Amino acid sequence: MFTATEVLWSELIAEWELDAVEVAYIDRQQGTKCAGCGTNLRGCALASAVSAFMGVTAPLRQWGAQSIRVLDLNGCQGVSDALANLPNYQRHDYPHIDMHAMPFSDGAFDLVIHSDTLEHVENPRQALRECMRVTAWRGAVIFTIPIIVGRLSRSRDNLPLSFHGAPSFAGRQDFAVRTEFGADFWTYALQAGASSVAISTVEFPSAQAITLRQWP
Repeated sequence: MFTATEVLWSELIAEWELDAVEVAYIDRQQGTKCAGCGTNLRGCALASAVSAFMGVTAPLRQWGAQSIRVLDLNGCQGVSDALANLPNYQRHDYPHIDMHAMPFSDGAFDLVIHSDTLEHVENPRQALRECMRVTAWRGAVIFTIPIIVGRLSRSRDNLPLSFHGAPSFAGRQDFAVRTEFGADFWTYALQAGASSVAISTVEFPSAQAITLRQWP
């Protein structure tokens, strides 16, 4: 059972120049949640992509003592709660960890995840490059970002500061939006060195997760 709440506010809608259709599917992405575990649609997409990477169909909470090494870079309700039960899970939240230069050795993890974080990072290509550097050769980087599917991505470098989260978070630099991602989001991954980009969806255009691999 899912519950739905409108999460966007007028100032953010104006800053992002969203039309009514875009407002509706972003509200669904962020505000439609499982009444039981609190996971929203983007979290469901993330969980689906992680399960596909692992080749399992059981819910994440039923994985048991998997040996997979997981780096979670900011947490996603429901997904992170489930993965935290694994013995080789590490949680290091951005911006307390610098995604441009992470303190981990090459190939230290089998799976790196982050959810709606990359839009807040100053250099998203470098952040993805770092994520892939610390991922083992047959591992994966899986993440979600807010995507406005009917336009191209744009940097907010020369635009007024815009903040995600809630109106009360305005001024918090970790909630400042650096990039508005559009339909060309996949180019960021290829420019960062990914060999393949796969998209998992639970509801288009509201909820997609992106899986990056370094081998075909």
